[in-house]
Amino acid sequence: MESTGISHIAVCVGDMDKSLGFYRDILGMKVVKDFMQDTSTGGLTHTYAHQRANRRTVYLEWGEHQFFVMTSHPGDQVDGSGIKLDQVGVSHVSFTVKDVHALADELIAAGVEIAGGIEAFADENGNVRTFFAFDPDGILVQFDSGIES
Repeated sequence: MESTGISHIAVCVGDMDKSLGFYRDILGMKVVKDFMQDTSTGGLTHTYAHQRANRRTVYLEWGEHQFFVMTSHPGDQVDGSGIKLDQVGVSHVSFTVKDVHALADELIAAGVEIAGGIEAFADENGNVRTFFAFDPDGILVQFDSGIES
């Protein structure tokens, strides 16, 4: 395979409005698509654990042609919860940001839970180059300065 990049990252959320409050309103991603789709027939039925009648899909853009896609199933309870780093599956999504500490301060002020508290991510000099936060569904979202440690 010769890839030119990741097309998008997608997550299923329990409450689209709460998730939009985090990804759109707090993180500043821009909604570029928002639509309902029939999932009761066709190819999608083979990609679900349970039969679902429909799904709402929202595309959020955070950079030039970089998409974060959220789906929900209005009227249906979804299974599961966000997984942790030691569980099978995609454990988190990570975004490189210009000012990690300023973003952490903004998230804390907005009531977003930082996994372990921001102090847990400070190095021996007190610098924070990365941290994890929980989105409304408990999905781990990492933010880093882009510098490998």
